[in-house]
Amino acid sequence: MKMGSVEEFLAYAIKLEEEAVLRFGELADAMNNVGNREVGTLFRRLSDYSKLHMADAKARAGFRDMPVMMPAEFQWPDFESPETAAIWAADPMMGKRQALDVALESEKRGLDFYQACYDHNDDPEIRILAKEFVEEEGEHVAELLKWIANFDKKASQES
Repeated sequence: MKMGSVEEFLAYAIKLEEEAVLRFGELADAMNNVGNREVGTLFRRLSDYSKLHMADAKARAGFRDMPVMMPAEFQWPDFESPETAAIWAADPMMGKRQALDVALESEKRGLDFYQACYDHNDDPEIRILAKEFVEEEGEHVAELLKWIANFDKKASQES
């Protein structure tokens, strides 16, 4: 995704992570409210990861003259911010494996967004920042893949 400035990139990064914090937080609350604590804990952990990523983006933006953008001004690849997890994940019957799949898809979309920012911008500062965000999102994807592998291994041993 082509960005006009480093400030615009950071505005998008902050908004993307803010949306992920909110949605994963909502999903965690929904799961905890119906007694699905295991999935609620997973979603809360992902919300917390996004908080850290958002804090990093805000820190980088702290000394810059940031654009003020209304939600409708953000032009996302799809309808919502890329890392916003599917709202259907609030299904009270959702199992941990399904929750892991939802989380993985969300993190992959975030990774794809930052990769597109890296790929479609010539500004060296945007590319440096985008690459760092790609690496962080790649770590989240890798961690989720490990969680899925561990879950699947444990499930196969129990059956």
